[in-house]
Amino acid sequence: MSIGLTEEHVELAASVRGLAGRDRGHAALAGQGLLGLHLDEECGGQGYGLLELCVALEALAEQRVSGAYLPSVLASAALAWAGGARPLISGLADGTLTAAVALGPSTDQGVLTLGSVEADLFVVPAGGEGGAWAVLDRDDVTAEPADGVDQDRPLCSVTARTVPAGRVLGAVPVRELAAVLLGADACGVAAWAVATAAGHARTREQFGRPIGQFQGVKHRVADALVTLEQARAAVWDAARALDETRDPDSDEARLAVAVAAVLAPEAAVRCAADAIQVLGGMGYTFEHDAHRYYRRALSDRMLAGDPGPWAEETARLAVSGVRRRMEPDLPEEAAALRDRVRAEAASLRAEEPAARRGRFAREGWLMPYLPRPWGRDASPLEQVIIHQEFRDLRRPNLGIAAWAVPSIVRYGTREQQERFLPGTFTGEIVWCQLFSEPGAGSDLAGLSTKAERVEGGWSLTGQKIWTSLAQYAHWGICLARTSPDRPKHDGISYFLVDMTSPGVTVKPLKEINGDEIFNEVFLDAVFVPDDLVVGAVNDGWRVARDTLSHERVALGDSWGPGSRHTDMAALIARLPELRPAQRERAGRLWAEGQAISALGLRVTLSQLSDSPPSGSRSSSAGGRGTASSVRKLLGMRHSQEISEFCWSLAPADPHWNRMILTTRAFTIGGGTTEVQLNIIAERALGLPRDP
Repeated sequence: MSIGLTEEHVELAASVRGLAGRDRGHAALAGQGLLGLHLDEECGGQGYGLLELCVALEALAEQRVSGAYLPSVLASAALAWAGGARPLISGLADGTLTAAVALGPSTDQGVLTLGSVEADLFVVPAGGEGGAWAVLDRDDVTAEPADGVDQDRPLCSVTARTVPAGRVLGAVPVRELAAVLLGADACGVAAWAVATAAGHARTREQFGRPIGQFQGVKHRVADALVTLEQARAAVWDAARALDETRDPDSDEARLAVAVAAVLAPEAAVRCAADAIQVLGGMGYTFEHDAHRYYRRALSDRMLAGDPGPWAEETARLAVSGVRRRMEPDLPEEAAALRDRVRAEAASLRAEEPAARRGRFAREGWLMPYLPRPWGRDASPLEQVIIHQEFRDLRRPNLGIAAWAVPSIVRYGTREQQERFLPGTFTGEIVWCQLFSEPGAGSDLAGLSTKAERVEGGWSLTGQKIWTSLAQYAHWGICLARTSPDRPKHDGISYFLVDMTSPGVTVKPLKEINGDEIFNEVFLDAVFVPDDLVVGAVNDGWRVARDTLSHERVALGDSWGPGSRHTDMAALIARLPELRPAQRERAGRLWAEGQAISALGLRVTLSQLSDSPPSGSRSSSAGGRGTASSVRKLLGMRHSQEISEFCWSLAPADPHWNRMILTTRAFTIGGGTTEVQLNIIAERALGLPRDP
């Protein structure tokens, strides 16, 4: 992805990159209207918003465009927010005026300011209470050049000599605007760093092969992409929050801005540092541009402000009950569709629970994206509306069946579908997944369970492990090797196994939290008839990959009970005052969780617009491919961190005692962290597979 999601945003970003590649001058940017993207047409602007400005800033930062662009658009945004001063805004929009904005810490020479001493306008704190700002002419200030690490963008130290009354803007949210715009700049820096590191890792050879094949390099670059996508989601959400409200006291907008300030500048520093690490010695020298991007990232982080106070502000707002809306804005045609779905929901709500479940199954409400008669053939738009209107109806959780059913629908015979799906939807059939083995976990295709041809079917022999709920399951989806002489990904078939069959032995395993969810399953000459092979014989890996894709979507969307950032806020609200370090940690965790929610919303919006995220294939079942891997990786790690932090606050709380143990499994099940990073690196970044 990039910050912008719509087709118009994608075209805008491409146009800006093309322009920056030809002419980086301030006049050229002004001539193309880029200085006034966010300004009203009456002021010489383009009539868009901060989100469009962030799209442009990200693209310009990828090209490392220097000069007065960022401080000038920040100054005009602040002036527009305050109202009035139209001649100044128009001058900034057409490029006849440039600006500098005092954002940094105070020095002996004044406040560290983004922009040149030659700027025409200086936006500075006006002093006094209330956080007022002023816009001053060059003659009203003393400005001295200041040294900074960024070699492309000047800094100066500014002291106001006089503050004319007519130039006081009032309590304009300059720092909030700066955090968002600097965050967009930081995303562009991070995007360049990830692309550069990946490109080098694809081509640089050491020890006879590309360094991108080495897991240490591959995972570093993939992790950087994950960090970038989280930062982009945070900046996107903050920009749209400010566009939605003109109220500087809006707690919801301030929360979104604080989240972006916590995540985005730090993401750029990390990604740029990782790029230097992957580039090696070359990245540390002036022979490569990597140091310039690292310098820009450090400067963005300094100017955006210490992330610690931003994190504490995030925690304060979250604990006080402020929440960011994470619902898609739907098109006009959604109204009629919503009326129909709402009427159906009301009808279901009036049913007794048993009758309601039967209707859920018969009418396709459990997995509405499936084709009829098993689902409703629901478009992405209808799926969103169903999700919203059915929130209080508590549709049953199908468990493992949610992964198995789509594969049976896609690859199974009509007879298999009619035999198994109705009972699965009504809860009469419970499923387990007989995939992993003691010697084939992450390397699932290395399985050794064998299926030998016998009269009328197959005889399965082998051992499966980590099989959730096998002791309760009626049926299992099972992978076994039908042609051992073929390459390991070939010669595998996908079976439906009756768990009451002779030769099936289930042995529960006690887990770290004391539960017995996992099991060992021993298959000793278990007979499976021919009509219970899903898909073609020896083509089971294709079916299994479909099942695994649904597993990653489900796990990526599932946070596990009691492991969300909202649960953390509820706990903190019940506790005595936290120490500053604890408040900062809580704020960082909330920021990460809110950004993951924003990332999920971005995937939904991409599906609604039929433009799936970069690196993922379109699916009405949910974001798949690398998008689902990114969400799973972030979500599962985050669940663990939330549980660990909450347990540290309440180590005698039985719930958190349990969750700190339970969440240990989250980065293992459904594809380990390492497997997810491999998927992201290979599919999204094109890094070579390990031979």
